[in-house]
Amino acid sequence: MKFDSNQFKNKRILLVGDIMLDVYTIGSIERISPEAPIPIVRVTKTYDSLGGCANVANNIASLGAVPYIIGMIGNDASGERVKVLLEEKGIPNTLFVSDNPTVTKNRIVGNNQQVVRVDYESAVMSIEDETTEEIKKCVAEILLQTDVVVLSDYAKGFCTKEICQYIIQQARRKGVPVVVDPKGADWKKYHGATTITPNLKELSEKAHCSLPNSEPEISNVARTIVKECGLDFILVTRSDKGMSYVDTTSYCEFQTEAREVADVSGAGDTVVAVLATCLAAQYEVKDAIRIANSAAGIVVGKMGTKPIFSSELESYYNSNTESKIISKNALSQVMQLLREKQKRIVFTNGCFDILHCGHVTYLQQAKQLGDILIVGVNSDASVKRLKGDARPINNIEARTTVLQGLSSVDYIVVFDEDTPYEILSVIRPDVLVKGGDYKVEDIVGREFAGVVKVLPFVDGYSTTGIVESIRLQQ
Repeated sequence: MKFDSNQFKNKRILLVGDIMLDVYTIGSIERISPEAPIPIVRVTKTYDSLGGCANVANNIASLGAVPYIIGMIGNDASGERVKVLLEEKGIPNTLFVSDNPTVTKNRIVGNNQQVVRVDYESAVMSIEDETTEEIKKCVAEILLQTDVVVLSDYAKGFCTKEICQYIIQQARRKGVPVVVDPKGADWKKYHGATTITPNLKELSEKAHCSLPNSEPEISNVARTIVKECGLDFILVTRSDKGMSYVDTTSYCEFQTEAREVADVSGAGDTVVAVLATCLAAQYEVKDAIRIANSAAGIVVGKMGTKPIFSSELESYYNSNTESKIISKNALSQVMQLLREKQKRIVFTNGCFDILHCGHVTYLQQAKQLGDILIVGVNSDASVKRLKGDARPINNIEARTTVLQGLSSVDYIVVFDEDTPYEILSVIRPDVLVKGGDYKVEDIVGREFAGVVKVLPFVDGYSTTGIVESIRLQQ
């Protein structure tokens, strides 16, 4: 299946549900407390991110679609932080303010292992009738420009039966699919939704029994719920056994695609976000599930609540082409992922018109300076401006194809400008490499690099010399 993130552009998803703030307190554990048999975490870093319904919205925004979130926060510092994060992500929203605290989860992580989670929340949150009516008015207005609705219920009180049923009925009238991430055992409030996405524990709670993680039991219970709740289908997430699709007549399994599990926080949000965005882009249901399953496998390899990026899915699904080329639009996403993995990034650039021994040696030496080598390549128009109308000899497709065959090259980004200044401002490499006899102070974009290195070219090799030699022999 070919994945194209361009299908997500301008797709609008309305999200209604419980908003949270996820806080991560990270450090190292070197000893046990003398006060109690508990580890002491020496904190080295703290950060926060959008959680709950807001994390679903963050995932959707990272996919390139347009989320709109409706929810509730407290009149507190965590609520203010949520507003700042939503603004930074460019996520439009309508936030109602409650006397209850903003739901906040502080995960304490020591030696890359979650030690304990500290939650701040009210035991019971109620919504006044006046607020409920305001929520309905807001939903009715946003639904006019919505492709899919997501109800993200964390049982914190925002997704009441009245609000859920109003949204589902209004969406159904307009032909807008509704995806529900459920909580609790009372699923009557989700009646009429397109799909519900419970995990095995949530399905067991609904069934009032402990279900084994196997097909007959899951399909029988899920099929009954599909009929009782008037759903099109149910998607059950089953941890290491992947996902199960169940409708009134069929059952289909999707095997797990996680390669390395670092943290499962937010994986369910990613599944909902990707499924909803794919449905908005009018993917077939089972293709949408396959993509959501792949996305879950990617995000559980990240520490903390992190979104899925469209570039990651494109890389995963289109990897059979062995393409190392990344677009300028996807560059910032790729860089964020590499930084999260603490990779040392090396950048160099050139025309690479006729690849020769000097180029290969130079690129091998550049790669040895770090973990990832990104090569900027001048477009055909850029080469023509720099080298004259007779160049390039090989067009950009030919030049990048040859570069992709080199094991030293990890990524290639094509630029139209005369210099790589613009892309360097995004990449900000640990090491910027140039070949030849450049002076460091003359190298474009040096201010964006941690270190600048000048590597000598191999004597006797140059594209200009090769071209001239060929002409003399004609």
